[in-house]
Amino acid sequence: RRGFFSLALYALVGMAGVPWFAGGTSGAGGASFGYVLGMLLAATVVGALARRGGDRSVLRTAGTMVLGSAVIYAVGVPYLALSTGMSLGAAVAAGLLPFLIGDALKAALAMGVLPTAWKLIGDRG
Repeated sequence: RRGFFSLALYALVGMAGVPWFAGGTSGAGGASFGYVLGMLLAATVVGALARRGGDRSVLRTAGTMVLGSAVIYAVGVPYLALSTGMSLGAAVAAGLLPFLIGDALKAALAMGVLPTAWKLIGDRG
């Protein structure tokens, strides 16, 4: 819930005119706004999985991270295509493929850090 509300506030303030979306843009019409919407949904899904232990082991963290990224792209790429007039293939080439390596590196980092952190601090509920 906290992740969803944090991203909702980010989206609302950006829609109100604060230029902090990609390229210093704001508003709901920007090509990157679909990714913001995807992050809202992903925060909800990933948060629910984390509450159920989805970040406690390397394998579970990997699955949680992959699902979160998939949700973001599932919303962001079609929005990119619609908002720019790109074909879906062009949107995948521009709005997904260039980011896969970085996403994989971030997921690998989380797979090591999150389970280790839980082991160090213990499960406090």
